[in-house]
Amino acid sequence: MKAIVVHAAKDLRVEEREVPQVGPGQVLVKMAAGGICGSDLHYYQHGGFGAVRLREPMILGHEVSGHVETLGAGVTGLAPGQLVAISPSRPCHACSYCHEGTPQHCLNMRFYGSAMPFPHIQGAFRQYIVADAAQCVPADGLSAAEAAVGEPLAVCLHAAKQAGDLMGKRVLVTGCGPIGQLCVRVARAAGAVEIVATDIAPFTLSMAEKVGATRTINMAETPDGLAEYHADKGHFDVHFECSGAAPALVAAIPALRPRAVLVQLGLGGDMTLPVQAMTAKEISFRGSFRFHEEFATAIAMMQGGQIDVTPLVTHSFALDDANAAFEMAADRSQAIKAQIVF
Repeated sequence: MKAIVVHAAKDLRVEEREVPQVGPGQVLVKMAAGGICGSDLHYYQHGGFGAVRLREPMILGHEVSGHVETLGAGVTGLAPGQLVAISPSRPCHACSYCHEGTPQHCLNMRFYGSAMPFPHIQGAFRQYIVADAAQCVPADGLSAAEAAVGEPLAVCLHAAKQAGDLMGKRVLVTGCGPIGQLCVRVARAAGAVEIVATDIAPFTLSMAEKVGATRTINMAETPDGLAEYHADKGHFDVHFECSGAAPALVAAIPALRPRAVLVQLGLGGDMTLPVQAMTAKEISFRGSFRFHEEFATAIAMMQGGQIDVTPLVTHSFALDDANAAFEMAADRSQAIKAQIVF
């Protein structure tokens, strides 16, 4: 089978690998679609992110869907040919964090396409993959492209859970890449009455309007675009920070109401926070990292029609065109989510 393997920054290759063998409790899945994530782009563009660096060739990819090819012994509830979304999250279920109900912080996490441990955890951009049956969520009624958006949608559902009740709230989203776009969708589905989205790219802002933002602000054109929300100690109840850029967070603080909740999703590196202003406003800063049970919820919400992700999949590429796909995925002037079709 073919797989998309990164060797170093700007060194992406389509290579041959052996088709894995299915074991008890496992499922062999023939891959259908895979979305290129921001972390995939960091490996491709920079050879890693922060302290995480590539130390060996690694198959990329963790936003994937495919069709069941073979069921291992003891697997029930799935059928050959069935479309499934595959959760990339494989906690050990034995460590202290798993036992206390926070498996996203598992000490022995095996997350597809991650260079955090060594040897690296190989990813899912390959024509066939063996997954645990528990990772495979039936995606009947969805397209393969939709099912592959289950992972980033789950990230945003987890962030919404961190934020708390969004019904009737005024929400600010900074950064309108795929995660920001999905946070707009999630906030809308959760009952937010106002959703303002900021970015520096006209294309992503136009897409945010299409998916439910009540207003968008181009911070490159109007750096003081949030100034009108400063009155009376601020306006927004919840802030989803999806850019990972310090200027976006700093610009947002004066626009947040006292006791607002700031949920940090963007991973752009360390940043300096306006801690005194945050303290004076009693702003709650909450990190949001990955997900677990939200993955199945994401698929169910798409199946039920509560969230439509189809506008966000802007480009599709054949597996052999992987380099072109990664270049497009990084182009925020025309792409939101680029996917590989296997």
